[in-house]
Amino acid sequence: MFSKGKIKGAGDGPSPGTPLEPAGKHEAALTPDVSSASLAPAKPKSKPSRLSPDLTIVGTLGTPGDILVEGTVEGDIRAHCVDVSEGALVKGEIVGDDVVVEGRVTGRICALKLRLTSTARVEGDILHRIIAIESGAIFEGTVQRRDDPLDTASGKEQLEDACLSEG
Repeated sequence: MFSKGKIKGAGDGPSPGTPLEPAGKHEAALTPDVSSASLAPAKPKSKPSRLSPDLTIVGTLGTPGDILVEGTVEGDIRAHCVDVSEGALVKGEIVGDDVVVEGRVTGRICALKLRLTSTARVEGDILHRIIAIESGAIFEGTVQRRDDPLDTASGKEQLEDACLSEG
């Protein structure tokens, strides 16, 4: 499989001090053609808004970005991604494209993609497109699969309203 012999041509490169020749046509074909239009800087993804463990919020939260809940929220949450951490509590509706529940939620969840981890405790109804429930998660309520779970009277329209009012 492996040999201790010298690789053919390995020591045949230019000696130190010898100028290198320009790349051949085969090497140039491997170099991507980068136009000035594609050099526009990519917009970096912002960090999620973090609600720390010692924070309690009463009211509705809405953002086009992401929210990481580590404390307590008594109200509805509408965001692109919502992560309810272990030890966190949400009493209200959660609407988002991607929702991960590790803590406790009392209320409805509407999500395109939902994951209930083994530490999740959910009391309420779930509307989803894709769902994953880990062993050990506790759930009491109904589950409905929909092609567009965000297209509800209190879901998609209010999420869009929250996003539009931000900017």
